[in-house]
Amino acid sequence: MKLYALIMAGGIGSRFWPRSKEKMPKQLLKIFGNNTMIQSTVERLNGVIPYENIFVITNNIQRDEIINQLSQIPKSNILVEPFGRNTAACIGFASLLIGEKCKDAVTVVLPADHIIKDTASFHSTLMEAAAFADEKRGLVTIGIIPTRPETGYGYIQIDDTFVKNNIHKVLTFAEKPNYATAVRFLESGDFLWNSGMFIWRIDVILEEIDKLMPELAEGLSIIKQNIDSDSFNEVVSNVYGQLRNTSIDYGIMEKSKKVYLIKGDFGWSDVGSWEEVYQLSLKNDEGNAVVGRVFTDETTDSYIYSPNKFTAVIGAENFIVINTDDALLICRRDKAQDVKKVIDHLKFNKLNDHL
Repeated sequence: MKLYALIMAGGIGSRFWPRSKEKMPKQLLKIFGNNTMIQSTVERLNGVIPYENIFVITNNIQRDEIINQLSQIPKSNILVEPFGRNTAACIGFASLLIGEKCKDAVTVVLPADHIIKDTASFHSTLMEAAAFADEKRGLVTIGIIPTRPETGYGYIQIDDTFVKNNIHKVLTFAEKPNYATAVRFLESGDFLWNSGMFIWRIDVILEEIDKLMPELAEGLSIIKQNIDSDSFNEVVSNVYGQLRNTSIDYGIMEKSKKVYLIKGDFGWSDVGSWEEVYQLSLKNDEGNAVVGRVFTDETTDSYIYSPNKFTAVIGAENFIVINTDDALLICRRDKAQDVKKVIDHLKFNKLNDHL
């Protein structure tokens, strides 16, 4: 079994504005500790997948910084999409290129910006899933055992009987629920958080794309025919311009008859918002997580980030304050998911300096 990894690193982290920008998005920032999130993602694979088998797919804006941060990975392994077309195109394109090196590679597909605390348990889960994917030719996703009725994650329902060891057959995928539905999911015991991590053989995922997403398969076929041509980049751009914006969940996982789930319990978080950062941060006696030059008075249960400017917060409860050199965000913690609305406003008003 030949193990490879594909790290998806093209997003802009809109819920992490104003720290996360197009040129320096969340995955390229130090949110926790001394490593950036993508550096931690790569180092987490140490001992399981060699650096030469790790691929990263991103865009032209972020490519140079990713090469700079991941000097241990061959430059040729940093793949570039001409523009984003969601995860189905991203995974299909990268799988095609990895398949040129090893057509039966078992590939672990990971977002670049997750937190995982128990690396040993993570490795064990990956190896068990990889062995199953290689032997049974299944599409395996990692489902996280839920600890709370979370409305910010998608869910996956499983058949509670085992296919093999810790592997279950997937019944349904569910979008991000409202609170009442999330409570019901948690109480049922057969719904898990959708981690967005996958393990499969390259030839199997490409076969499923051929079967279930013929339009994408046709585009990938054109790209494959031009891999060694001088017009490769132009061909990729033309193909991408005609592809639909479709997620791998919707395009493949919800339709394939080969989908399985392995449970993961290794201290996972997708760090999807400033609220998640607050939850994962150390707090003082007032319940505040503070980074930088900050004064607080009668302020509780808040996250305040201000590394360069002196920031005073008085009389606030359950707030998020992010004060950078060129922008300031103030919002209630329960509105952290709405920060992406700022990006929509900036784009609509062409305030590109703040994107």
